Formats: sequence, structure tokens, C-alpha cells
Amino acid sequence: MAFRKFLPLFDRVLVERLIADTVTKGGILLPEKSQGKVLQATVVAVGPGAVNPKGDLQSVSVKVGEKVLLPEYGGTKVVLDDKDYFLFRDGDILGKYAE
Repeated sequence: MAFRKFLPLFDRVLVERLIADTVTKGGILLPEKSQGKVLQATVVAVGPGAVNPKGDLQSVSVKVGEKVLLPEYGGTKVVLDDKDYFLFRDGDILGKYAE
């Protein structure tokens, strides 16, 4: 629960990427090189939002616990308690999955 000690600022979102599948449905083991980058993640912490030009606070569009789709490149890697998390701006997140 190291992310509870870390609070993102402004419109930043802290996410944990989902783990890539290492075995196919047929039971074939996949090598690391062929797994590809996982673009799905779970939101673990969000900032309060950004201030727009009028001075109003614009809240973040995702909530803690939601599953989101990330861009292939970007984000800042953050290591907390030996786990990798990534920090993205709210506008960089491509979408969220409906439950």
C-alpha cells in the first residue's frame, strides 16, 4: 500500500499496469520478447485536478479502482515498495473500460 503514501499533484493519475499473459489459452508459454506492452492499467491514486484559465478546479475524469487504456509510450515510472507504477496526466489516458 505504498501508493497511499504518494499523492499525485494536479491532474496526474497513478496507475498500475496489468501483468502480461505468459501462457496462451492453448497452454503455450510465451517468451518475454513476444508478449508486447500491456496498455491496460488500474488507477490506484488521482490528484485533485487542474485549474483552468478561469481559476476553477477541473476534476480528474477517472476514479480509483477503474480500469483504463494507456498510450503505448509516455508516463513516468515510479517505484514504490519495489513495485512499478506509472504517472500519467489525465488528458493522456485514452479511455476507461465500462464495468
